[in-house]
Amino acid sequence: MRPRTATAVAAALVLGLTAGPLAVPAFASSSSSVVAPSTAGPDADALAAAIAGLPDSDATAALVRVGGTDGSWRGSAGVHDLESGRAADPNGLFRAGSTTKVVTAAMVLQLAAEGNVDLGRPARHYLPDLIPAAYKKVTVRQLLNHTSGIPAPDFPGDTFEEVYAHRFDIHTAREMVASATAKEPEFTPGTAQHYLNIGYTVLEVLIERVTGHSYEREAARRIFGPLGMRNTYLPGTDPEIRGPHNHGYQAVPRADGTTELRDVTVWGATDTGAAGAMISTTADLERFLKALFRGQVVPQRQLKEMFTVPAGVPGATMSAGLERYVTSDGTELWLKTGGRWGYNTFIGATRDLSRTLVYSVNSTDAKGQGLNPVAERIVRATFTL
Repeated sequence: MRPRTATAVAAALVLGLTAGPLAVPAFASSSSSVVAPSTAGPDADALAAAIAGLPDSDATAALVRVGGTDGSWRGSAGVHDLESGRAADPNGLFRAGSTTKVVTAAMVLQLAAEGNVDLGRPARHYLPDLIPAAYKKVTVRQLLNHTSGIPAPDFPGDTFEEVYAHRFDIHTAREMVASATAKEPEFTPGTAQHYLNIGYTVLEVLIERVTGHSYEREAARRIFGPLGMRNTYLPGTDPEIRGPHNHGYQAVPRADGTTELRDVTVWGATDTGAAGAMISTTADLERFLKALFRGQVVPQRQLKEMFTVPAGVPGATMSAGLERYVTSDGTELWLKTGGRWGYNTFIGATRDLSRTLVYSVNSTDAKGQGLNPVAERIVRATFTL
């Protein structure tokens, strides 16, 4: 099973894709809690119903924050871990997956605002020793919006068990870029859009080359520190989650036809780095989302890149770090999802911040092809789709 390489939010919602039912044994405990302050805006009943009944075969916990100009809602449900059955920690840390890309994109756009990076210049200008001639026309902007044509690098393992056996392998950004760029381009840069991690892996090396500091240090200096995101960090080679957190599980079929919920909380993230390694909380991600949309992270001139889908690219929905989705009533949302084994994450809002959503769902199939059923209920209860 290859890790999913597309957010697929729009497709999942339009087509109603959900994970199939799982033959999971009855849970030892269904301990859960729901906190729903009364507000005039979000539908508290619908949101509470969306996360009720956890743990179940789809998820073991859910942490949700809905905000905006018309009110807010906070909720949590499920368990900290299946063994103890105690209630999920509403402030727990989790693997934020590809929402890391929004942070990375913001850092690159800051560098552009400072005059240190030209988005229209080929990435090879900054990384001549890493980007081969076959990719000499790929620009920094194309890395940001997934139109570079660089394919994914090779990783060991195709099935979950094979990937699981390599969960502690150490990967470097330079090695992954070298693996990817040794292959033929998928398409001519700027002519198509294919969501992959590799563009942001290249950007990780670019940030380090331009600043002279590690990606982790720059993220802390530029984003986490100034915004007071005290519970957000990049783990490097540490496979643990440092601080209070709810466990993540993956549904794994057994030979006898039953399903094991395997604890996958401890898992290395060096295969994603600037594309998906961040660990955070719903409160920190909400703080980041609001500050970003208000122009407090990236200057307005460069911020436009985050709300601009590349023109002339068939079917393009992704911008620099975000994805555009239009609801059935015409409301435009800008969002990003993330998936690491055991954890699904979402950050998104209307451009005017009239409605925001951040969630972490401890999905039992976080790398599945569709939107997790619990996650889908949360999104539908928050926005008119």
